[in-house]
Amino acid sequence: MCDYSLHNVKSRQAKVGDKLTTRNFGTGTRGFTASEDANVAVCVLPGTELSFSGEVTCQTTGLFPWRSKVVNHTTAIFRQVNKQRVAAHHDALEFADGQIVLLTLLAEGQQATVLQLPAEPKTADEREKQKRAAYVLTRVQ
Repeated sequence: MCDYSLHNVKSRQAKVGDKLTTRNFGTGTRGFTASEDANVAVCVLPGTELSFSGEVTCQTTGLFPWRSKVVNHTTAIFRQVNKQRVAAHHDALEFADGQIVLLTLLAEGQQATVLQLPAEPKTADEREKQKRAAYVLTRVQ
């Protein structure tokens, strides 16, 4: 349920009402932590709705990466992007204006509440949309 770089971090699934905080796990990515234990990554399913407690800030990419960017919305839907790419971050948030921001680019320490989990898929198409990127590492000999 979490981006690949969080697979070696203790984790649990998100629940409705969870209070989450963005955190750098020291693994090359940021993710959500549980309010009761900052060392536990909370894995969010695609389609989960989140509400942030304040304005959402994130790092910019491109010409001025040291500047912060403010997103003009406080609610988002969790998505997975770049599923076809192995060496890429997949966890992202889609805001009301259609803007998609990688979770790993969010500033550390922001708080969000899980408003709603995605409905159980009823068709093959719905199952495919909720399917998370999954990769199996093989050793090269």
